[in-house]
Amino acid sequence: MCKVYNTIGCLTTLENHLNQHNIHDLKSLNNIIEFQNSYLTYRQQIILQHEGLIEKEKTGIQLDLKHLDDLIERRKLNVKEELNKRIEKLRQKLSNLTTYLTTNQFQRFIKILKQWYYKYQIQYNENNYDSRVNKSIKELTDLQQHKNNRYQFIISHFDDAVKQSCKQPLTELDRKKGIIDELSSFIAGAIGEQSVVKELEKLPDDYYLINDFSISFSKPIFNRQEKDYIKSIQIDHILIAPSGIFLIETKNWSTESLNNLSLRSPIQQIKRTSFVLYKLLNNDMINYQLHLDKHHWGDKKIPIRNLVVLTHSKPKEEFQYVKILTLSELLGYVKYFQPAFSNTEIQSITDYLLATNNKKTL
Repeated sequence: MCKVYNTIGCLTTLENHLNQHNIHDLKSLNNIIEFQNSYLTYRQQIILQHEGLIEKEKTGIQLDLKHLDDLIERRKLNVKEELNKRIEKLRQKLSNLTTYLTTNQFQRFIKILKQWYYKYQIQYNENNYDSRVNKSIKELTDLQQHKNNRYQFIISHFDDAVKQSCKQPLTELDRKKGIIDELSSFIAGAIGEQSVVKELEKLPDDYYLINDFSISFSKPIFNRQEKDYIKSIQIDHILIAPSGIFLIETKNWSTESLNNLSLRSPIQQIKRTSFVLYKLLNNDMINYQLHLDKHHWGDKKIPIRNLVVLTHSKPKEEFQYVKILTLSELLGYVKYFQPAFSNTEIQSITDYLLATNNKKTL
């Protein structure tokens, strides 16, 4: 099977964009496509889940209210019993004091003070009896009122309660969908690039595929024929084969897109890349570094063939220096050319391109 290096470019762009927006649960292109296809299902699942949560909450509140009723009654009885005991104790003290007789003037004065104090305490406790009972259960009755209000809201406005409950997860789901919708062109591109990779993986193991290849230059390379200063190049795929190198640009375009004048032609892009790679690979210094086998006629040239692969339909026209293929034509075209390099040479070319990938050269 063909050896594959690097993640496809569109998928890298997708992953970076999703990470920037704190979306980390979509780990693959299939995950993204599944999310798009299942968005409405996910939304309905969230609503159903929160309907169940609100029903569960309602049942829980019913139990809580019953428990609170019992707790409040017990608290009332305990507090009343405590207050009654306190009042009864004061009355007993008052009664005992009334029967106490003394001729001592000072003790009589103290007795009168104590009688006044006990009567005052009895009256105070009786006058504040209900308020003290109510104060002792206020925290429980407040909680009871809060839960009862919530219960009444649920049974009267069930749908609104569900909307409130699922607002945050639905908002997050819609945010995620909006971000993914913004990436529709990259998703389509990734689908196309992935289909090309899967097709090329069918090739034997003396084929090497480098995805998302790019180089930049501190000093631009001048293409005299096109009068173009090239500061960087990027190509979807480079296939290193026994017959040479295939530069492959993938487009997952519909027939309408093919006829859209606003879309940039991939022809110029692949020709720029081909020009640069030809200059990099076919010179005496690189031939020496690559250890290409000598031919008795002279130094070998590394042929570079330019392909644009369209996953759906392709133009009827032919283009100079660039072959336009559909996905089904790709393998047949690549295998058509006769081998010209040994396995060692293929590996050497691959290693050089891998070392150059994503680098800035002089």
